[in-house]
Amino acid sequence: MKNILSALTLMLASTLVFAQATPLGLWKTIDDETKTEKSLVRLTEAGGVVSGKVEKVFDAAKQDAKCDKCSDDRKDKLVLGMTIVRNVKQNADDKAIWDGGDILDPNNGKVYRLRMKPLDGGKALEVRGYIGPFFRNQQWIRVE
Repeated sequence: MKNILSALTLMLASTLVFAQATPLGLWKTIDDETKTEKSLVRLTEAGGVVSGKVEKVFDAAKQDAKCDKCSDDRKDKLVLGMTIVRNVKQNADDKAIWDGGDILDPNNGKVYRLRMKPLDGGKALEVRGYIGPFFRNQQWIRVE
């Protein structure tokens, strides 16, 4: 009986870790240059496609900020409530990576190809945006 309980406990613990080792959920974004908190972004999935929307902007002076440098359908739209992550899917070859979509930096209007990888059992998220051979990395923190 003791062995069965131990096995069940181990299975439950591994299931919880696996469930959180996805990019889905609420994330605190950290500026890669200043290392300050910028926003909260919620990543959701529909039909196997992940998207992310800005739910909160921490800087009170930027609550009504618009994406004036955007060049797509988000031009001059409020950053708060904006979908900044689009069309991301779990990588078919490496299930620990989500890619194939893009991410918008509303500060400069640039759209980057995107790769996301959960770290530390899903407590952090490595977010890498690419334009050609150049890339930027951020590490987002899961909000419990």
